[in-house]
Amino acid sequence: ILPSLTVSSTLTSSIITLIVGREQRLFAAHEDVLCLSPFFQAACRGQFMEAQSKRITLPDEEPEIFSSVLEYLYKGDYYPRLVHNKRRNTWELETGNDEGRGAIESTVYHHGVDGELLKDTVIYCTAEKYGLEELKRVALRKQGLQSGIQCSTILASARYAYANTPDNDSKLRAHYLALIIRSRGTFKRSGTMQLEMHTGGSQLFFDLFVALCNHVDDVASAA
Repeated sequence: ILPSLTVSSTLTSSIITLIVGREQRLFAAHEDVLCLSPFFQAACRGQFMEAQSKRITLPDEEPEIFSSVLEYLYKGDYYPRLVHNKRRNTWELETGNDEGRGAIESTVYHHGVDGELLKDTVIYCTAEKYGLEELKRVALRKQGLQSGIQCSTILASARYAYANTPDNDSKLRAHYLALIIRSRGTFKRSGTMQLEMHTGGSQLFFDLFVALCNHVDDVASAA
């Protein structure tokens, strides 16, 4: 299921320097690896890149997210990796503290919203922007394996997903609608949903209303 994007260690293409985020973190990548993305293909051939210094500036990206995207471009996955459990025939997230990375964090602080979002959602939306369809599928599968997420984080991430995916997105948006419906008891008790409705996100709540109506219809017809 993972893409065959593993790149030979003997790459000879030029090195591109990327300046990422508000803190201007520096990353380096081979040009032909970056150009697996249509976004960077255009950037390397257009005005986004400083031709002589071979630099691309990405001030609105989060360095942690970009690091995961870069890892995916080189290795076909990003930490924590997807692991296939042959005995159960299921996909799982790797566990443990390998590579000295410490505990797995499911959220990331995003300066654009001044708060925590689900990391896999931000990676999905970044993959949408960069034209990396397989990375979107990997991020969505990983997010489906997450559990125990706070209501406020789920709703903030859902709003971010709606703001950063096209209207015809049928994967990530549907994932959030199903997640909220499944957790409706928790949302009802928390009061978070009411607060979020006051702060906007009308398309999200319209879709949620339709999904809930369909859910009720399905339950009624099965009774």
